[in-house]
Amino acid sequence: MIRDPETFEALLDSVRRFVRERLVPAEKEVADTDQIPASIVQEMRDMGLFGLTIPESYGGLELTMEEESRLLFELCKTSPAFRSVIGTTVGIGSQGILMDGTQAQKDHYLPKLATGELMASFALTEPEAGSDAASLRTTAILDGDHYVVNGTKRYITNAPHSSIFTLMARTNPKDKSAGGVSAFIVDAKSPGISLGKIDQKMGQKGAHTCDVIFENVRVPAANLIGGREGQGFKTAMKVLEKGRIHIAAVCVGVAQRMLDDALRYAIERKQFGQSIAEFQLVQAMLADSKAELYAAECMVIDSARKRDEGRNVSTEASCCKMFASEMCGRVADRAVQILGGAGYLSDYGIERFYRDVRLFRLYEGTTQIQQIIIGRNMVREARLNG
Repeated sequence: MIRDPETFEALLDSVRRFVRERLVPAEKEVADTDQIPASIVQEMRDMGLFGLTIPESYGGLELTMEEESRLLFELCKTSPAFRSVIGTTVGIGSQGILMDGTQAQKDHYLPKLATGELMASFALTEPEAGSDAASLRTTAILDGDHYVVNGTKRYITNAPHSSIFTLMARTNPKDKSAGGVSAFIVDAKSPGISLGKIDQKMGQKGAHTCDVIFENVRVPAANLIGGREGQGFKTAMKVLEKGRIHIAAVCVGVAQRMLDDALRYAIERKQFGQSIAEFQLVQAMLADSKAELYAAECMVIDSARKRDEGRNVSTEASCCKMFASEMCGRVADRAVQILGGAGYLSDYGIERFYRDVRLFRLYEGTTQIQQIIIGRNMVREARLNG
């Protein structure tokens, strides 16, 4: 599904150069200051990275899922916080509008999202509703030509910087099922919206999350995604399914960076009169990492191609996300082991990646949620075909 290999390869080359010349040198600054330089964010806008998945007719690059995955393999050979800057707009922030929005909503929002003029966040998780998305309590009650929103959202990535929220809220409080949930586009500057303090996290400095509190926030009825109530949960699940392949691709890119660093260190580091890369037990850790990384890469490309063909990839997306995120954690652990004492020091960067990648097994659905999805899908399919 690479539509124009020559043009796409030129894009990949520019991303590789951007990572090498701008992002990698800025990693320590971002880790120390917990801020991504505004100049880097602007360069991302100029490169069109905010519009990766938005159709060309709205000013985006309109990458296929395979193209998006291959680009992420390159973009993520650096601190994952850089990807996070564009991640919520490229993925879960804009895709609900693209997939299920009205024509008017697409015309208004997608061009601004494509250029990075607007940044979007996905407001689904709540203090008592995360993996169990159908149990969310935030309400949106119709009052004339507006909905009145009340509730709290938690761990919302990029919330301090977002212009709009793709919000999931219950429009029918009597319906406690997924069918009572609707999706909205909410202006982040709306009266009644307040932000909690920025979360202090284990890793991923520079990528900010916080609570978003809605108190009697009036949202125009025209901002109901698709113009129909009760479709929000379906929208969220479609968005998350695509997002799982996206995150799996991120895991592949970061794991490749860690393995490259570990291999380079192993070749340079001398013990017992020779490079530690000559030791078979070190080679075993390198080999296990390479094999798992290759498997994850193949899984991502396969599921991406199937999605591009219009096939149902619910199971494949969950397999990808589960395997790639767990693989990334194992590669991080081996990389620290190969570097030994140096791996435990912040000077070498591996301990930072070790902390950063721990999140991959949690967001966009934990490993355990992926297991449940895969298992349920297997049982359902067996019964249908039985």
